[in-house]
Amino acid sequence: MTASYVAALDQGTTSTRFIVFDRSGRIVTSAQKEHRQIYPQPGWVEHDPEEIWRCTQDVIHEAMSARGLRPQDLVAIGITNQRETTIVWHKKSGKPVYNAIVWQDTRVAPMVAEFAAHGGQERYRAQTGLPLATYFSGLKTRWILENVAGARAQAEAGDLLFGNIDTFLIWHLTGGPHGGIHLTDVTNASRTQLMNLNTLQWDREILHDFDLPIHMLPKIVSSSEIYGTANLPPITGVAIAGDLGDQQAALVGQACFNPGEAKNTYGTGCFMLMNTGNKPVLSNCGLLTTVAYKFGQQPAGYALEGSIAITGALVQWLRDNLGLIEKSSDIEPLARTVSDNGGVYFVPAFSGLYAPYWKDDARGVIAGLTRFVNKGHIARAVLEAVAFQVREVVDAMASSDSDDSAIGLDVLRVDGGMVTNDLLMQFQSDILAKPVVRPMVKETTALGAAYAAGLAVGFFRDTDELVANWAVDRRWEPTMDAPTRERLYHFWKKAVMRSFDWIESP
Repeated sequence: MTASYVAALDQGTTSTRFIVFDRSGRIVTSAQKEHRQIYPQPGWVEHDPEEIWRCTQDVIHEAMSARGLRPQDLVAIGITNQRETTIVWHKKSGKPVYNAIVWQDTRVAPMVAEFAAHGGQERYRAQTGLPLATYFSGLKTRWILENVAGARAQAEAGDLLFGNIDTFLIWHLTGGPHGGIHLTDVTNASRTQLMNLNTLQWDREILHDFDLPIHMLPKIVSSSEIYGTANLPPITGVAIAGDLGDQQAALVGQACFNPGEAKNTYGTGCFMLMNTGNKPVLSNCGLLTTVAYKFGQQPAGYALEGSIAITGALVQWLRDNLGLIEKSSDIEPLARTVSDNGGVYFVPAFSGLYAPYWKDDARGVIAGLTRFVNKGHIARAVLEAVAFQVREVVDAMASSDSDDSAIGLDVLRVDGGMVTNDLLMQFQSDILAKPVVRPMVKETTALGAAYAAGLAVGFFRDTDELVANWAVDRRWEPTMDAPTRERLYHFWKKAVMRSFDWIESP
């Protein structure tokens, strides 16, 4: 029997999924498993890498057995992952020296301030497209080497490996201590603040500044090529042939291959990427310049990105910390019990503010409270906070006084867990004054990784075939009048200002 499916391993911030797709991009089988969120102290967020590896094995077994699939049924597997989440592990045992430090974690804020004091927050933007911030992997790795006993000496001796989640999983999938391949693709490498955007290689000047040994870093490869084969019974011998950071994978899954095409993913955070073509465009308005994808020997594609730290996580916080809802899907009916936000604005700066502000010292605020406000208004303010933050990123991309993008946004393609919330999607369209479009296949992150793997082995001919697969499920058109839109946005901006400078330096 000829292999007829392509698979993706999607390791996200809260869960791990294994999804098998057919040639049309439809899901054949899938499995998902959540992992713990670890909060050792305020501002710190960790995951257990060994738990993630166990979850990975479990979902692969579950999905394959659910349809009775064998390794020969799969042409290839692509990997996609939460970006910037940092792991350092022993090359001989595979054991991590410390928990994974998650992208949301802010513990390296003192290091950010230290480096910014000599050259400013934009010190490395020309090389990396990124401002100095707690977000990226490089300084997290430095923190581990400086704070875990013996780690610095072991790294210098060549005994430790570094990687984002993709690197850790590919190493384990291809053999781990017994011949595992240590690599990452250009999209994930571009999120470390250690890779030069122009050369697509590790920047030795930044490595010197951060005091990181280059031999602990993975080899940088394209997003679509055969890296090796799996050494895990349900998928033994299947080619591992795609690797994309989750947001870049969603861009590919949404078939945004032309400059000006953009997607927004609504997950734990929100991430908007706009394709800018084959040359990096540096931002003047708080956006990130990142590699969008690189298919084999073809030139790399680049994107501008607006990263928002807290969106879906705010709904989880409402559920888990305040107990206002029992499950995340309850937020929409609760928000529909009121006709508007009652004057309430919720700025979820739990880990500071990301794009377009990049303020580590901001903290969350709820503004506009009166005795009139009830839990329905709070729920509505939570959903509106998601849409307002996306509007800020769109404004930054379209800012007329910058060179960020010469192409305006005509329509926003959306994906992620929150796009089933009709109230949020309609408000998003209203506050943007732009159409919002949801694709037929909503698992675009996993689909993008599967596409990258399928392209590498010839399962898909080219990107034109991927474009042909894309289809609309639902479209929202703006219905809000302009004065109402701008009044709401005015008060949102006012609330954001109240969140600034909350944390004071010692």
